[in-house]
Amino acid sequence: MEYRPTIGLEVHAELKTRTKMFCDSANDPDEARPNINICPVCLAHPGTLPVINRAAVLHILRMGTAIGGKIADFTEFDRKSYFYPDIPKGYQISQYEYPLITGGELAGVAITRIHLEEDTARSIHLPAQAGADGKSLVDFNRAGIPLMELVTEPVIHDAATAGRFARELQLLLRTLGAGEANLEKGEMRIEANISVSKEEGVFGTKVEVKNINSFRSVERAIAFEINRQIELIESGGNVVQATRGWDETKQSTFHQRFKEGSADYRYFPEPDLPKLYLSDIPEFAHDALRASLPELPWERRARYAERYALKENDVAYIGATAERAEFFDAVTEALDNSKELVALAANYIVSDLGGIYAKKDSEDYASLDPKMFAKLIRLVSAGDVSSRGAKDTLMHLVEKGGDPRVIAQEQGLMQVHDTTVLTEAIRVVLAEENKAVEEYRAGKEAALQYLVGKSMKATRGAGNPTVLKELIVKELSLK
Repeated sequence: MEYRPTIGLEVHAELKTRTKMFCDSANDPDEARPNINICPVCLAHPGTLPVINRAAVLHILRMGTAIGGKIADFTEFDRKSYFYPDIPKGYQISQYEYPLITGGELAGVAITRIHLEEDTARSIHLPAQAGADGKSLVDFNRAGIPLMELVTEPVIHDAATAGRFARELQLLLRTLGAGEANLEKGEMRIEANISVSKEEGVFGTKVEVKNINSFRSVERAIAFEINRQIELIESGGNVVQATRGWDETKQSTFHQRFKEGSADYRYFPEPDLPKLYLSDIPEFAHDALRASLPELPWERRARYAERYALKENDVAYIGATAERAEFFDAVTEALDNSKELVALAANYIVSDLGGIYAKKDSEDYASLDPKMFAKLIRLVSAGDVSSRGAKDTLMHLVEKGGDPRVIAQEQGLMQVHDTTVLTEAIRVVLAEENKAVEEYRAGKEAALQYLVGKSMKATRGAGNPTVLKELIVKELSLK
């Protein structure tokens, strides 16, 4: 029997709120100056008391409602004790026995729980210089920022599924306005618990991999760790329960420390915060939460497939990010929801616009006017601009903006519909391409396509291929 990997994910995501989790200091992830957004509460000065951020609780409850989780009637916060320089109090206020959300499902993956806690400070490790030991600095701006922790059931069995789940979670957070979840900025951090076993229904020894800061790295780290554990077992070794980091440069995991258990954290109820009976708070009622939700990512994708009959790959691509979906929705509105035009627009978004942004290594839908993009689609549909001309016009729209008709006219990309002008160009081509003409008359259809291509070139792309083909056949029939 082959080895069966088992993967469970733990995801931490900073929430978008005005202030921190338990104090009135600003929650500003873009603040570059160290130790600016701090106060006696988030620095754990003696005598200070925390106060629960209501907006952060609401974010978690809306998240739980979206995934079909069970909202707790009773919940409380706990102290989780551990000692690092980035924990000002020597403990973290988190949740243990009574999380806000239990159960639910996202992207086909069962959820164990979602709870709320405070983020730690950020440690900056300086390299050693001139033979001196490197120093470590601490920036407390992040200390106390509301942090969602989501734990999945150990039901993932391959790296690709884990990657899909993480992407869908980020999209949901952004759709709900709960957070930006930017991995590169540390706003969303993914940890994977990985084990392998040959016995059905039996888990192997679990290893946790931390410090994963991109979706691609999530997949690579999991794949590497699965292979590492299998090779270790096959060589006669034993997998040890531990925490490992991911080295993006070396594309490998490395040992950090042996894994703590829940007993090591000495959880106990936070004495400075009240117990919460959520059913007593009207805005936390299920109906109120459900009514507050926007169209969810999977609902939006279903709408695209049903309303516009788009191809599955197009739906997946457009619905993969909130920015793409919002741009697409604006385009469909500008096209009066015409199925034919919307399908054409989807094709250009996926293939042409997607290709342009891939080369730029970034997507800036905010600077592209959806009404002008829709106008370009109408020009293509009407045959006023060729496919080649549309690509050039779109590139100009992305880089400089403007009106697509004006751009196409100025660049000589508008298609010519005057059959007299096109016929003159065709006659020149036929006079020069005697061999192709004879081959066509001998029954070779490929020769006709060759002549159309030559005519397109002669008109500098301004001739409609269908019209040119008809005119060539007509011209040859006259001879």
